[in-house]
Amino acid sequence: MLPKVESCIDFCEYKEGGIGIITSLDCAKEAINEETGTIIRNMKKGGKKMAKTRKKERMSAFTIIFLLIIALALITLILPNAAFDEAGTIINGSGVVKAKISDVLLSPILGFGSAVDVCVFVLILGGFLQVVTKSGALENGIKVLVKKLKGNELVLIPILMIIFSIGGTTYGMLEETVGFYALLAFTMVAAGMDTIVASATVLLGAGSGVLGSTINPFATGAAVAALPEGMVVNQGIIIALGAVLWLVSLGISIFFVMRYAKKVKADKGSTFLSLQEQKKMEKFKEKDESKEVTLTGRQKATLWIFGITFIVMIIGFIPWGEFGITFFDSWTGWLTGSALGGWYFNESAAWFFLMAIVIGIINGLSTNQIIDEFIAGARDILSVVLIVAVARGVYVLMSQTYLDNYIIYNVADMLKGTPVALFTPCNYILHLVLSVLVPSSSGLATISTPIMAPLAAQLGYSVETTIMTFVAANGLVNLITPTCGAIMGGLALAKVNYTTWVKWSTKVIVTIGLSSMVILTFASVILS
Repeated sequence: MLPKVESCIDFCEYKEGGIGIITSLDCAKEAINEETGTIIRNMKKGGKKMAKTRKKERMSAFTIIFLLIIALALITLILPNAAFDEAGTIINGSGVVKAKISDVLLSPILGFGSAVDVCVFVLILGGFLQVVTKSGALENGIKVLVKKLKGNELVLIPILMIIFSIGGTTYGMLEETVGFYALLAFTMVAAGMDTIVASATVLLGAGSGVLGSTINPFATGAAVAALPEGMVVNQGIIIALGAVLWLVSLGISIFFVMRYAKKVKADKGSTFLSLQEQKKMEKFKEKDESKEVTLTGRQKATLWIFGITFIVMIIGFIPWGEFGITFFDSWTGWLTGSALGGWYFNESAAWFFLMAIVIGIINGLSTNQIIDEFIAGARDILSVVLIVAVARGVYVLMSQTYLDNYIIYNVADMLKGTPVALFTPCNYILHLVLSVLVPSSSGLATISTPIMAPLAAQLGYSVETTIMTFVAANGLVNLITPTCGAIMGGLALAKVNYTTWVKWSTKVIVTIGLSSMVILTFASVILS
């Protein structure tokens, strides 16, 4: 049952003949006249005495992550102590280093240091978006787009999800999508949908591609590179299996997002968003929908530069050298010192900073106005930066205590001798757990692949399927885990509470997870 329905029923039960109406704020007047909305009446005689209770609030992203850090620290206290050899290297799987209070307190601080490049990028992105917003180009551009679509706004969802998924399967586009959450929130809200649709379009689109990575150097590439010397895999099998996982998960995602979007568009009261979140969503709504909209010449130029800015960022992130493409090497490194294809968050931050200045100048803003707007945008997005940093603290604590090492080696030892039809699901579940603790695909590949791939080969099972099991499990977890900075930061930008996302996405993620497990198990049986 939706939270709003439960709240309405509770309210009605406290008074004989109590009436509650479920609707959106936009339709309040019509709902009072019983022209729209869902009406709930208490037909019982008498009513309950309303108790004075504290308002139940959903846990914030910070609360969830801090509780996870504390829980992991407590787990290390009950596990055996790690043993080290004479050189000071841990004996794999021997135990953990007990977490101290200082480790718990310092982990989010050290997480900030570990994620500083992402944090700087997000701050500058916030400043860039605010300068664009000040120009009015984004607001008017979205109005013009929605008007041109004339009721066909839903077609944007599959198109955008396919584009994001291509980025996910080719180069692991996930953290790079953070900037699109706010942009699509404006678009989807203007089209009569909500911010969950916007978040799902980005996250499930890119995430389904990452889950079915075909040539992603940070997932399949990192796993193949981590194989023990002399172990060879068939890249064709990896690409084919990745493509199947990608397309199946993408199809499931589009189905769920489209179904929900249609429901919200038809009835605003069917949104999963709480009243608080709906109030926050007002930020993305147009101030005057009745006003005729036209784009000025400056605004058109701003939108062109805005689009080119994101396109260049995406091109910069794709590791062209991994695919043997050297076209950008000789002439694109003059701006940031790194050619397109060698960019990461520092280079992208410099690019967005430059484009913010260019857009400000085009729109006639003075130097002080550009600075003030940029600072205002960075200030608004600061909470996102803190969430990204704190989420990285989980990985820091795992590394410091060697908890990741203990789990992977001991579970691998337990899986020895299991039949292939059982080995693959167990391996999948193992990597679901590990991915919550180590959301980085390249980081987990370095830890896991040197252990699980030789074990699979020793048992006569497909190494290619074992690699894709890790990739699919890691990709699935990164659709929902609070330890992934991209998720927590993106949802914060779209003004969607993490617990709301979990409630809405559980069905689609379970469906994708079960289908992936079936595909991988079937492939293991066929290829082994």
